[in-house]
Amino acid sequence: MQFELNSDQRMLSEAAKRLSDETLVPILAREPADRPLSKLVMQEIYGHLEEFGITASRLPEEFGGSGLSMLDYGLVMEQLPPVIALSLLSHDGSTVRFNAGADESVRDSYLDDFRSGRKIVCTANSEPNAGSDSNTISTKLELEGDRAFITGSKMWITNASICDCMIVSCSTGKDERGRPIPQRVLVDLSKSEVGLRETALAGLKQGHLCEVIFDRTEVPVSHIIGSPGDAGKYMTIVWNANRPLIGLMALNIARRAYDTALQHVLERQQFGAPLASRQLVQQDLSDMDAAITSARLTCLMALAKLDSGARSNGISAMAKRLATENAVKVIHTAMQLCGGMGVTEELGLAQLWADARVFQVPDGTQGILALIHGRDITGTAAWR
Repeated sequence: MQFELNSDQRMLSEAAKRLSDETLVPILAREPADRPLSKLVMQEIYGHLEEFGITASRLPEEFGGSGLSMLDYGLVMEQLPPVIALSLLSHDGSTVRFNAGADESVRDSYLDDFRSGRKIVCTANSEPNAGSDSNTISTKLELEGDRAFITGSKMWITNASICDCMIVSCSTGKDERGRPIPQRVLVDLSKSEVGLRETALAGLKQGHLCEVIFDRTEVPVSHIIGSPGDAGKYMTIVWNANRPLIGLMALNIARRAYDTALQHVLERQQFGAPLASRQLVQQDLSDMDAAITSARLTCLMALAKLDSGARSNGISAMAKRLATENAVKVIHTAMQLCGGMGVTEELGLAQLWADARVFQVPDGTQGILALIHGRDITGTAAWR
């Protein structure tokens, strides 16, 4: 068990921080803070991510992936601006889902562009009535000869408005238990028409979350990926990595709030002394630092578990739930420590709270994550 980063990991983490501070943060700062980034800006960002070698971190090396361990990937992701890290998470995970089962000729046509970030790809899974329960997908895939048609709608799809392609989860019918048979399909937006509508968020306002409408959207049969019924398997594989990575993104935001509050209490004078000298303030700072540190170690442990090949469903769910919950609590406490300044736009803590709160939703809400972890503890699923 090793709690200290080795020299390679330190250099990787430091390089990712430099990329963030010197290149990515300035790009975000020059753009409007209250609206989604344009596709042109996102292409610029992906160019920098590709230069750094992380646009296909989870893709196996034999297919041109970076070869990073999940733990090392986490050390990179926690340094990136969260709105960029979330976009990359969708792109990278979708590339993995595409590669696993795509027809060889289709793979040859798209994989290099996905791997390099020249084309952005996303996953369209959630629906108005199919969020945590992905076994209730109603978007239909109908085959007619050498053509296929998709009909239905998707919601809360990250990257949809700036992507070039989507990996869409569809239903090809019902199994013997009456549940949808899921099927993955690649939709190239330059060749197939879909309806897109941006969803406004309270946090991460420069990001992209969309509703997607398929109205008998035609796709080539060759773009059907994998076998009927295997979509859930590959979604779970991606989710188990996404969850601790999302936890690290939320903790990135919490650390910024903690640093802001610490600076404030060191400078702010009350009753003849800095606020930082007061016992209850020091207790709050201690609790905040402990909450961030413990959750971060849990996320890194979950990623290390993935690297070892061990089952990680429960610990990945626990890591995201703990990290996102702790992040929101830390920011709330930071707002309290800053008093009147804590609720002003000047410090931006309220926006950090909203940004962190968004991360409690994607890839499993707090309740479903607790049930996934509970299933691992008890051996019994609470929802079926």
